[in-house]
Amino acid sequence: MNPLYARRRRTSTVAMALCVAATAFGLAWLVLILATLFWNGLAGFSLDVFTQMTPPPNTSDGGLLNAIVGSLILTVLGIGVGAPIGLLAGTFMAEYGRYSKLTSLIRFINDILLSAPSIIIGLFVYGAIVVPMGGFSGLAGAIALAVIALPVVVRTTEDMLLLVPIQLREAAAALGMPRSHVIKRITWQAARTGLITGLLLAVARISGETAPLLFTALSNQFWSVDLLKTMANLPVTINNFINNPDPNWKRLAWSGALIITMAVLALNILARSLSAGRQSK
Repeated sequence: MNPLYARRRRTSTVAMALCVAATAFGLAWLVLILATLFWNGLAGFSLDVFTQMTPPPNTSDGGLLNAIVGSLILTVLGIGVGAPIGLLAGTFMAEYGRYSKLTSLIRFINDILLSAPSIIIGLFVYGAIVVPMGGFSGLAGAIALAVIALPVVVRTTEDMLLLVPIQLREAAAALGMPRSHVIKRITWQAARTGLITGLLLAVARISGETAPLLFTALSNQFWSVDLLKTMANLPVTINNFINNPDPNWKRLAWSGALIITMAVLALNILARSLSAGRQSK
């Protein structure tokens, strides 16, 4: 055997072994974390978790109904505010200002927001909304989540629209369609699956955020859908319950963590499925 070929083959084998070992190391920790979560979360999983309010300490019953509903409200409002703005901004960057300096500036700022720690966004919303309003509120929490979701939607929208062949736009324009109709009826339709995937990824991104809600919506132990007051939510409830010595609260915290994990996992699987379906066409 050629010595050079043998040396390269040994190097390749060593590199492959290191890659496999690194992958196995990472997967082992992931499996351990998920196994611990399922073991503790399923132990306290019952119908009461979805039908009863968060209990006072030192009780043996209760659930997470108000926290689940509060999280759904905050997530829906956050996406409802962030997604349309992100869709329009991404559309402008891909369709109207693809080569402009303004687009480069927006993309740079969006990349900063995309990588910014969520606690920084929570502190910003705290200073901009919570302090002037004189207290924590669900509205402030929804705005914080919207700011976190916004750069995700902007990035995915621009990337998906840039993948649409320019020939489709030219063909539509040749038929006399104005640019707004070309975007709405041709470009958005062609990139629909990718846009939905980006939306799902944004929902998964904000659904488990705790730090920004600690500075904005906070939480409470009661049923409340008033956006101008503190609102119960799963992330902050889990944080409060897991740090309390009450065993029932710890059990509910593990169950809440399992609910969030399964929801995020389902959204990621759905997003992957939509992306794979788009690539296969």
